[in-house]
Amino acid sequence: MKLNIAVLPGDGIGPEVTAQAVKVLKAIAMEFNHVFTFKKALIGASAIDKTGHPLPEETIDVCKGSDAILFGAIGHTKYNNDTSTNVRPEQGLLELRKTFDLYSNIRPVIAYDDLLHKSSLKVKQIRGTNILIYRELTGGIYFGDKTFSEDGNRATDICSYSRFEIERIAHQAFKAAQSRKRKLTLVDKANVLASSKLWRRVVLEIASQYPDVELKCIYIDNAAMELIINPKQFDVILTENMFGDILSEEASVIVGSIGLLASASKGDKHVMFEPIHGAYTKAANKGIANPIASILSAALLLDHFGLVDEAALIRAGVDKSLHLQITTPDLNTKYDHITTTKVGDFIEDFINNPNETNLNFKNIHLGQSTII
Repeated sequence: MKLNIAVLPGDGIGPEVTAQAVKVLKAIAMEFNHVFTFKKALIGASAIDKTGHPLPEETIDVCKGSDAILFGAIGHTKYNNDTSTNVRPEQGLLELRKTFDLYSNIRPVIAYDDLLHKSSLKVKQIRGTNILIYRELTGGIYFGDKTFSEDGNRATDICSYSRFEIERIAHQAFKAAQSRKRKLTLVDKANVLASSKLWRRVVLEIASQYPDVELKCIYIDNAAMELIINPKQFDVILTENMFGDILSEEASVIVGSIGLLASASKGDKHVMFEPIHGAYTKAANKGIANPIASILSAALLLDHFGLVDEAALIRAGVDKSLHLQITTPDLNTKYDHITTTKVGDFIEDFINNPNETNLNFKNIHLGQSTII
């Protein structure tokens, strides 16, 4: 298969983790005789520094000419407390989602057996957790009108949703539930918010088309609590933009590190794959950023194009790296010299030599990255 992949490394640790995902995809292409071409483009703070805009037209053109987008991270600490500027890195990502109508964000949350002890939650609570979060990505409060009063002492953010926006992602979530445990949980705040009342009404109507799926509706505050108390009760979670953002970040506690959570953002014509973590600027260029979420995002990319064996091989490499503790410091207590690059090297080697992993492991600790 031939694929043109737009690579948007972005800011902070984005370039480091994305480089490992590209490395792994190149190994897959070589092993399975595919042709993957990669073209880089600017976004976020790095784009502002060079062009004055967080999403330059050139980047949009690169994405339009691609089959898929591989995204890193966005943001910079120098913008964190500066409320005076109207140009922020995060606008680049929001504009990208809107431009390509990437309305469906899919976030797997899986508790790995080798990492159960890394979670701050009890092992018996999280063992076996496997959740798929469907987050609406182009509507809601993030994209609503925003105003300040003339004196600057009052601000307003509008949360708006249409039936169409809810229906299209709801159908995706129900279909996903049909292929899993046939359980779907809608998370809203329908006891208070008008937009949530519309969500619940529309989803309840659609549920009649999927009689084999059990639908449960719960409020966001209860969902946040239940996700910690008993995450195994959830299978597919469907929710709006901001709630999905918060819940998926919270879910990183279950898996032990936000550096493990991948995502796919899909529209009807375009797709993008990205780790859910931020730019983590203070860790940039130190070799401590966990690349696994970015690598697993690459696996989701392969899944999207029907390359399931290839995606499975990447996940097997990730599983092996976790089992042997070939991981960055956020997960590793046994070895203190395994860098972002070495994790990528190990998974690349696994793809090329899956039966010689223990030798790869030894070589990496001797300072080598590949088997010759």
